[in-house]
Amino acid sequence: MPELPEVESARAVIERSGLGRKIIDVDDSDSYVCRPHSPGQIKDALIGRELVRAHRRGKSMWCDTGEDGPELGIHLGMSGKIVIADPDGGEIDGGDYWEGRRLPGDYRWSRFALFFADGGRLMLVDPRRLGRVRLDPPVEALGPDAATVTPAQFRAALSFGTAPVKARLLDQDAVAGIGNLLADQILWSARISPSRRVDRLTPDDVDRLLRATRQAVRAAIRDGGVHTLKVIPFRRAGAHCPRDGALMAMSKVGGRTTWWCSLEQAPGA
Repeated sequence: MPELPEVESARAVIERSGLGRKIIDVDDSDSYVCRPHSPGQIKDALIGRELVRAHRRGKSMWCDTGEDGPELGIHLGMSGKIVIADPDGGEIDGGDYWEGRRLPGDYRWSRFALFFADGGRLMLVDPRRLGRVRLDPPVEALGPDAATVTPAQFRAALSFGTAPVKARLLDQDAVAGIGNLLADQILWSARISPSRRVDRLTPDDVDRLLRATRQAVRAAIRDGGVHTLKVIPFRRAGAHCPRDGALMAMSKVGGRTTWWCSLEQAPGA
């Protein structure tokens, strides 16, 4: 599932090539992706407008459409990618990395599209049809963004309850943008068991987790996505920890498949 770095790459594509282009048509015919809006409702709200700014908090992305215009929210779901195609055949895209194997010009999985006056178009290409497009999304309910969270905000997110630390990192109301792979990388880097209860974290543990969060997010944005992070290739049966050589272990934490170093992240670590 696209996590913060993948969504940031999609946002950057919109910022680079989707702003300031007059919208003359909208394909919002997929009533599932565009729920709760009926077909034509998003189109009526956007015709004649432009995208003027592209924002992101955590895994959520939205665009301003000018004075008194609605915000256009775009969620990539589990396999979504933003593709901007120009009339000369040029394309740029950002989002889920593995969908990059799609051949240029293959738009059969386009679930939503903006058509620009200059002949270009912006599409949500989503094979699994789990993305979502809506007007005025409720982004204010999200926690602080994992890329910019302050030490005070991060400490507050980990300071209540008895949840396993991995489950808390995945809680988008606590810190927005951390998904399953980022969480495994963060906990591995910090040498903390994913099942450790948050009320048993020491101040030093929390500081290590914050440093690991910042490092993982920066590295994934820089290198092209969460799949590039150091521990991710070792999340498989029979793999050994790339740091100490111990076997990698697997369990369920917060309902999610979780991989961890059997030595340095053993329960109680």
